[in-house]
Amino acid sequence: MGLLYKSTRSSRTATASEAILKGLSEDGGLFVPERIPALDKTPRELGQMSYGEVAYEVMKLFLTDFTEEELKSCIEGAYDEKFDTEVIAPLVEAEGVWFLELFHGKTIAFKDMALSILPYLMITAAKKNHVDREIVILTATSGDTGKAAMAGFADVPGTKIIVFYPKNGVSPIQERQMVTQKGDNVLVVGIHGNFDDAQTGVKKLFSDRRLEEELARAGYQFSSANSINIGRLVPQIVYYVYAYARLLAEGRIGDGERINVVVPTGNFGNILAAYYAKLMGLPIGKLICASNENRVLFDFFSTGEYDKNREFILTSSPSMDILISSNLERLIYRISGDDPERTAQLMRQLAEDGSYEITEEMRERLSDFYGGYAEEQETFDKIRSLYEDTGYVIDTHTAVAAAVYDRYQEETGDRTPAVIASTASPFKFARSVMTAIDPGYGEVTWDDFALVDELSRIANVKVPAAVEELRTAPVLHTAECEKGEMEAMVRDFLGLRKK
Repeated sequence: MGLLYKSTRSSRTATASEAILKGLSEDGGLFVPERIPALDKTPRELGQMSYGEVAYEVMKLFLTDFTEEELKSCIEGAYDEKFDTEVIAPLVEAEGVWFLELFHGKTIAFKDMALSILPYLMITAAKKNHVDREIVILTATSGDTGKAAMAGFADVPGTKIIVFYPKNGVSPIQERQMVTQKGDNVLVVGIHGNFDDAQTGVKKLFSDRRLEEELARAGYQFSSANSINIGRLVPQIVYYVYAYARLLAEGRIGDGERINVVVPTGNFGNILAAYYAKLMGLPIGKLICASNENRVLFDFFSTGEYDKNREFILTSSPSMDILISSNLERLIYRISGDDPERTAQLMRQLAEDGSYEITEEMRERLSDFYGGYAEEQETFDKIRSLYEDTGYVIDTHTAVAAAVYDRYQEETGDRTPAVIASTASPFKFARSVMTAIDPGYGEVTWDDFALVDELSRIANVKVPAAVEELRTAPVLHTAECEKGEMEAMVRDFLGLRKK
């Protein structure tokens, strides 16, 4: 019997390929597997496999309407020479913890791990479901998803991709990566607002049934490359399974020994993937959810109340500058006892009032998680101290996780082996990283590429090709809009007249 997917807000179901194509359920809910499958290979067996082979062993359990040939073809197309290291996701030990480097793809951020395969999954899903309409990928980004999605979907036949990002809410390198993206099927728009504004606008477009009918008549259908798409979430489970298997194979941990996982968290997809890996049987202890000064998730785990009614803070870790963590809905659904009515009610409260509170019974089901946050100075201090002690350089997002993990150890005394998800290359945030290492760099008038070169020198690490090619890349996208004009931008790009 194949694994079906349910909406978090109703009794609607879909196959894996249908869920990937839709991105979001018609009722606004997120697709979740009707059950979490158990790993059918031991970590010891997985430790003898390549990254691609582990990916197949995990993904075959979730994407059950894909044939073996289809799934292996998608994996082979995704995890190839576009990554600058053969192992895809290396583990680096520093200060007694393992940093899982997830930034060796084309856009030097962890989003590549899932967005390299999503186009292959989506095109295969379209063929399986006899879709003859052009797929329009509609995405909001806090900096990384947009570029990774564009890199995956640029010039893919049968698709278009539209990316909205907060105009003044991403790093200069992140913005340059997006606005220089080639592809006749690509539109990039900077909105005058923050990431939550962009994400809310995209969700509104997805739920507009009138617009959906217009798109269908014009030969289009929306889908999503955000982590709300189950085709993004499932590939993220893989790297936690792979990391555990590698640690076991290298004798770093023993058979069945638990590890803690630390994740810098914005939209909650990455840490949810680790949670799903644990539910599959991977020996994971605590899931340590690290927030920056936009500490909405920390407050949620501390109090049981989710409240986005607060000041939005721009930080040096912009991919975590989020007040509405969309994937948390999948966790809410699980801790409610898979209750779509309860989940839908809480999501309505969030939309209408900006907050909701879970029951004490639901809070008790959050015991796998620990919430922590790091302020800006703590983030910078961690980058500097790790560099001074070991010579290893991490980016601002990874530093939030590392700082939170330090505090977790101080508070609990837990010395379980830990893996920190290192979600972006330090070269992507060179100005912040260099300022953290030496505040004097914050005063220099150098451009970002001069700082990239200086970071390369002091870290003794070659500048990634993804950054090198930006030096001379022409700006191809200059569109901007107000947050209320997103539909008009989509219509113009697709040639749809306003009704």
